[in-house]
Amino acid sequence: MAVCTVCFRHCDLKKDQTGFCKGRICRDGIVQAKNYGLVTSLALDPIEKKPLARFYPGTRILSVGSFGCNLRCPFCQNHEISWSDEAERFYETAEYISPEELTATAQYYERKKNIGVAFTYNEPMIGYEYVRDTAKLVHEAGMKNVIVTNGTAELSVLEELLPYIDAMNIDLKGFTDRYYKDVLDGDRQMVLSFIARAVQVCHVELTTLVIPGENDSVDEMRQMCQWIASLKDANGETIGRNVPLHISRFFPRFHMMDRQATDVMHIYHLADVARKSLKYVYTGNC
Repeated sequence: MAVCTVCFRHCDLKKDQTGFCKGRICRDGIVQAKNYGLVTSLALDPIEKKPLARFYPGTRILSVGSFGCNLRCPFCQNHEISWSDEAERFYETAEYISPEELTATAQYYERKKNIGVAFTYNEPMIGYEYVRDTAKLVHEAGMKNVIVTNGTAELSVLEELLPYIDAMNIDLKGFTDRYYKDVLDGDRQMVLSFIARAVQVCHVELTTLVIPGENDSVDEMRQMCQWIASLKDANGETIGRNVPLHISRFFPRFHMMDRQATDVMHIYHLADVARKSLKYVYTGNC
């Protein structure tokens, strides 16, 4: 048996047992990435789609995803590869792409304005070993690395990746422990710690999907943005006001079909509230 140390769950796994995330497994007494190099999704995306508004705008990035996730967002738009009943079947059907192959592919698409690799679509931190091994090669090739993540990972995992990461978009899905625990089956405090460390090392942008009746209050948005604005760099200087925030409109998806899409005008109102604390606020899906 062995304990997985990637996130707050600390899954205690027997031999050949898969963790909660469906992407990690116990083999030879060690918990490792079951999804290492198993690619379910590969696309050359505009950098703005990550979303990153202030990191090499106008360029593209080779986006790669595997399977598995350590949260259970009922509105997940990538549920087929994250945590639906279908997700685990990709262990048998996904194509293996080595770090060397993925790096070579990224270089090939430089002619299409590609600047590097984005680890995205499912939760990349649960397969951090592949991210680490590939990102190192991508850097050696003179290209950039991006992670799109829910931020639910131990700082020890983050530290192993930070030397090779240039930018992140991190989901800050709400600002109450209730929402993280009861709706997402997550841990807000872990995400806050993750964000606070990431902004000290690389370019970070945050995304909040606004769900009607869950995380859509003005007070919550105000408190969240005040916290973001208070973030500090490694020297203790306050830099949070310059961290971009993407406020996105919800549409019914997956297991959350019981409510209407977020009102567009409410998104715009929340963005105005956010701008009282933050310099760069963007609205999405409007």
